[in-house]
Order: sequence, then structure tokens, then C-alpha cells
Amino acid sequence: MSSPKRFNGVLAPVITPFKADLRVDKQCLAKHCQWLQQQQTSLAVFGTNSEANSLSLGEKVEILDHLLASQIDPAGLMPGTGCCALSDSVTLTAHAVSLGCAGVLMLPPFYYKPVSDEGLYASYSHIIEQVGSSDLRVYLYHIPQLSGVPITTGLIDRLVHDYPDTVVGIKDSSGDWANTQSYLDGDWPDFRVFCGSESFLLQNMRSGGAGCISATANVNPAAIVNLYLKWTQQEAPQWQAELDQLRGVFQNFPMIPALKAATAWYSGDPQWCRVRPPLMTLSEEHKHSLASQLDTIGFTMPGLTAV
Repeated sequence: MSSPKRFNGVLAPVITPFKADLRVDKQCLAKHCQWLQQQQTSLAVFGTNSEANSLSLGEKVEILDHLLASQIDPAGLMPGTGCCALSDSVTLTAHAVSLGCAGVLMLPPFYYKPVSDEGLYASYSHIIEQVGSSDLRVYLYHIPQLSGVPITTGLIDRLVHDYPDTVVGIKDSSGDWANTQSYLDGDWPDFRVFCGSESFLLQNMRSGGAGCISATANVNPAAIVNLYLKWTQQEAPQWQAELDQLRGVFQNFPMIPALKAATAWYSGDPQWCRVRPPLMTLSEEHKHSLASQLDTIGFTMPGLTAV
């Protein structure tokens, strides 16, 4: 088997459907993943918008197994495997590699603060050494506003130097373009830099980036993929403006409940509205407001109900 290719393009941190008892609806999740892959979108399951840190290790293992049994291509899977517990990160990462996932998206351990780059290096290094696979591809995950643990260029320098074929990219969800640019400027051959919002996609592509891993790729995948594929064309700024308009609508509301509410409407499946506590579903007032704003701009999710 050939070594995994490094990711580029558009990935969705796939939202997670829950049944009435708040168990994961794995069949519904697989259908959503199939729809996303039909739009040429890769899958960052267990991302922030997946409510990943409200899922147990056992649930994540079962979900990965179910997705592959549902004919989801592991070459398009970048599951989030960074956990607070070092042993959980090792177990989940090793399982993802054993299934043929082309990469993993790895949060730093995020409970203890502050921690040094030395401590973060020790954590990442231990996971890589314990998994012990030449097929492991790690994409670091920088989201300091939630994790409280930044990933510095100095840390990346050391990891890429010691594991050049393993630590191969990063997702920057800081929302700070200057920080993204610092990653793009790093002296790391073929290091893939993904912005955490499609609002930066055109700028990222023009600066040598690899694409985006974005919440709204769950609901607007085809349009985001279109800009990724055609970012050199004259119409690209207009396409970017259209993406920004839709992103702005969703950012008027709590993002995860809003994504789920929209998916519920356009799929005809009201269970999509459920989130796991401590998150809460949108209020009825917010649901009506979101629906009105989406209708005003003519938003649709074509093909979703046909899956």
C-alpha cells in the first residue's frame, strides 16, 4: 500500500447527529458524510463543530468503524484525535491509522495551562512514537480561543525537524491572518496550512496555503470547493464575497446549533437540531431569524435529501 498523500482542498469538521437519548446516530452521520464526499469535500470528523469533546473515546472508535463500513473512503478522512489524556490520543490515533485514514487533526492537550512548548513537544512526540507507523500524518490544530494552548512556530520547527514525514500540516482557527501568514512563512517543505474559515480561503490560496477546514463546509460545500478549485479565475473575489455573506449569516448565531438547524430544514430530518449539553439548540426566535436570513439570500443544500 502506498503512503498517504498529504491533504489539500476543503474539509468539513462534520456535525454529529444525535438520537432522542443523545446517542450518536451513526447511520445519519454516514449519510451526511456521503453527501459531503459527493461535493468533493474531505471529512475532519471529531472537529470542534463535531462536538468532539462531548464524545467519548469509545464512541469515536465506533464511529470510525461505522463510517468505513458505510463505504466512506478513508483517504478522505482526517479525524480529530487530540485528547486531554495522552493514552486516549495514542489509542484513537493508532486506530485511525489502522483503518487507513490519510491523516489526523490533533489538538494539543488542553486542560493544563500554561504549558511549555517543551511539554507540548513531549506530548506529540510520545503519540507519534507510540503509534509507530510510517503511515501516520499529523495535522496540528491551533485554536487558542478554545484550547487555551497555542501552537507556536518554534514548536512546529522542532516537530517538523524530528518528524518531517509525520508532522505535515496545521489548521489555524485563530482567526488571525498574521498568525496564519507566520505558518505559511515557515521553512517547512510541503507543510500544508489550512485556514479555519472559508473567509480566508482566497487569501490563503494566494499565499501558498492548502485550503480550508471550515464549519460551514457542512452546509455550503460545493461553493467553497468551487473557490478552492478556481481561485485563480477573475470571478474569485466575487465568489469569496458570496461565501463571506453566507458565513456572516451563520456567525450571527451559535455556530454548531445553527449548522444543525439548517441541516434539519434542508434534509427534512428534525433530529439534526439536537446538540449535546452543555450546548443548547437554537431558540425558536433564532430558528425563525436564521431561516429568514437564509431564504433572503436564496440559500439551498442541493441533493441533501436525496442521499
